[in-house]
Amino acid sequence: MILLGILQFKDIDGGFMKVLVTGGCGFIGSHVVDGFVERGYDVVIVDDLSTGKTENKNDKARLHIASICDDGIEEIFEQERPDIVNHHAAQISVPLSAKIPLFDAEVNIKGTIRLLELSKKYGVKKFIFASTGGAIYGDADKIPTAEDYVPEPASPYAISKFSGEKYIRYYYGQFNLNYTILRYSNVYGPRQIPHGEAGVVSIFTESLLAGQHPTLYYFEGEEDGMVRDYCYVKDIARASLIAAEGEKVGIFNIGTGKGTCTRDLYNSIINALRKKGVKIPEAFNEPRHGFARAGEIRASTLDVSRAKKELGWEAGYGLNDGLSETVEWYLDKA
Repeated sequence: MILLGILQFKDIDGGFMKVLVTGGCGFIGSHVVDGFVERGYDVVIVDDLSTGKTENKNDKARLHIASICDDGIEEIFEQERPDIVNHHAAQISVPLSAKIPLFDAEVNIKGTIRLLELSKKYGVKKFIFASTGGAIYGDADKIPTAEDYVPEPASPYAISKFSGEKYIRYYYGQFNLNYTILRYSNVYGPRQIPHGEAGVVSIFTESLLAGQHPTLYYFEGEEDGMVRDYCYVKDIARASLIAAEGEKVGIFNIGTGKGTCTRDLYNSIINALRKKGVKIPEAFNEPRHGFARAGEIRASTLDVSRAKKELGWEAGYGLNDGLSETVEWYLDKA
């Protein structure tokens, strides 16, 4: 496992560098906050708690309960004057984006533009954006897929994330707002909720622990399910720290580079639970089946060679190690 040492980052006036993390009480955002706190940053969270939870909040970070869709967020920027904005707040559900695309755009496009405007106005030095490699490329004909592949977003969620990237690059070109865009693969780990783009690990785990029979979604003729690049959340969070501390501007895939079909993931979760002493009915060895939902893609695996070469980042957790820690968290929570 690849870890970072503990340092304290200071600005030119000698104070601790301040980072504002949107969605910092959410699944991924809270792990990012933990990493920044551990590194010695002054951390501010903006979260409307629509999906985030106060129990995820790091005690050393300050929380402003506010929505990125609200113009009143400017008061927070004026008060806090962050050096870095790490933008994780989002509408994260692919099915919901297909059902209510206008809501998806209000949050993911307009919310991002509002943050960019405030970043420009209040002198933010770097804008780090949590984008999606798991959805933005669509059904790519080249897998693993590299950053120079032309995105073919297959859902409003992916479209809105791609639009956010375009606006960020515009603000860099026009206003010299430095940025790093991190295109995440399918993220899993402690604190995940059973919703969103990549919540299948949480869905399967919570269902099995509740004695419910999970459903595996698939395309006709592909009963083993979709193929995804599953990356552990602690590895994902580490990418934000590296982006904040480096000078690289650009787009980077963040994942493992390895594909796992849903059936193999399901079997691995059952094995991880049984190793922890959880009794899973033999009948559950075979999941229920259902057809893929709107916006789903067949396969998504990321080429992460650019992140390794230019950022010095690579995944440190294998799937089984990550699932073991994830299952342990769910059992401790029960």
